[in-house]
Amino acid sequence: MRLNYREKHYYIVDMVTNINTKNKINFDRSLGFIIHDVARLMRLAFDRRVRDVGLTRAQWMVLGYLLREDGQTQTELAGNIDMEKAPTGRLIDRLEQSGWVVRRPDPVDKRANRVYKTNKVDPLISMIQDTTVELYETALRELSISAQQRLIDELIIIKKNLQSSVNSER
Repeated sequence: MRLNYREKHYYIVDMVTNINTKNKINFDRSLGFIIHDVARLMRLAFDRRVRDVGLTRAQWMVLGYLLREDGQTQTELAGNIDMEKAPTGRLIDRLEQSGWVVRRPDPVDKRANRVYKTNKVDPLISMIQDTTVELYETALRELSISAQQRLIDELIIIKKNLQSSVNSER
């Protein structure tokens, strides 16, 4: 189906906001609310599954981003976990005091520190992976494998579009 700009605009507005005839947004079908609710529920379900380890959600987020890419700067971590630099620094202080991470000076920028996970994290990796697989199986259980793959592919496209938009607005 080929739509002109105006038709496409109204189609997107209707699809994303699902505004009914009374000009009220149906939040149950709003793209932004759905994505937010899914992310919130996944964090909550993950937290409940790993609460016995004794780490806060914010600490898990830092460790998760270090598992994704070890050796990030504190500024990069703050951006990734969507937290201001000062509270992120305090969070890293607590993780460092507990032996989960270590700071090392950046070899290029002497003003910056890089944060690295320690070997203490290693035993948690398989538990994190198992918990994540269990959580994804729960979340995706009524979707076929092809629908799951399509969902991931389409979310990646949305992410790239938004990253491009955010980067162009700087």
